[in-house]
Amino acid sequence: MSDHYATLGVSKTATPDEIKRAFRKLASQHHPDKGGDTAKFQSIQAAYDTLGDTVKRAEYDNPRPQFSGFPGGAQFNMNDIFGQMFGQGFGQQRRQQPQFVRMTLWIRLHDVALGGTRPVAVGTPQGQSTIEVEIPLGINDGDNVQYQGLAPGGGDLVIQFRVHPDNTWQRNGLDLVTDVTADIWSMILGSDITVQTLTGSKLTTVMPSGTQPRTLIRLRGHGLRDRSGNTGDLMIRVMPTIPTTIRPELLEAIEKYRQ
Repeated sequence: MSDHYATLGVSKTATPDEIKRAFRKLASQHHPDKGGDTAKFQSIQAAYDTLGDTVKRAEYDNPRPQFSGFPGGAQFNMNDIFGQMFGQGFGQQRRQQPQFVRMTLWIRLHDVALGGTRPVAVGTPQGQSTIEVEIPLGINDGDNVQYQGLAPGGGDLVIQFRVHPDNTWQRNGLDLVTDVTADIWSMILGSDITVQTLTGSKLTTVMPSGTQPRTLIRLRGHGLRDRSGNTGDLMIRVMPTIPTTIRPELLEAIEKYRQ
């Protein structure tokens, strides 16, 4: 079994924050989208999935003993023992119960907005099997979704969805926030302002005169949607730009106004 602590480069006494920081640094370095090795990234992700979860970390640090036999090499099967105690049907019933298969799937914020299907590889005794799963609209980072009957042997597949951070958009529930730059003259006088949405369309709204830096302009109903039909808002955060060249007469007028 691989050493998850060594994979993340942290000690066994590392705090949750230290583990998170180590994961973010390594994930950024080895992400396949940035030319990193896929197998290395998957091992980093697997290590964080275990150590970043309090319960899983405790189980990893204190594994349950595995009994493989009695002294002298005699092997035993728990189902056979219970079968002798409660009847031969016990072990068969246990083996017939479908099992849960758990996995983690990384998606983009764009996938959260559009939903759709995604092929995923699920391990089976014969190797890997590729199946299609539906990405729920508005899924949150860390949400678990159970897909009935999709696991090998007819069991349920449980997927924990992780959402990659986005460089352009910040998410707050179903609301989306993005920065748009505007020159100070437009902010003083008022102007139209245009933003490209997460899905690629363009929206234009009015920036009123006297708009202050970092003002949020809300476009209702243009955020993310969820499976229940709820819709968030899109918010434009206005970031000012100051021209590097200003005409002397304009500077004089500003100076007179300031006095």
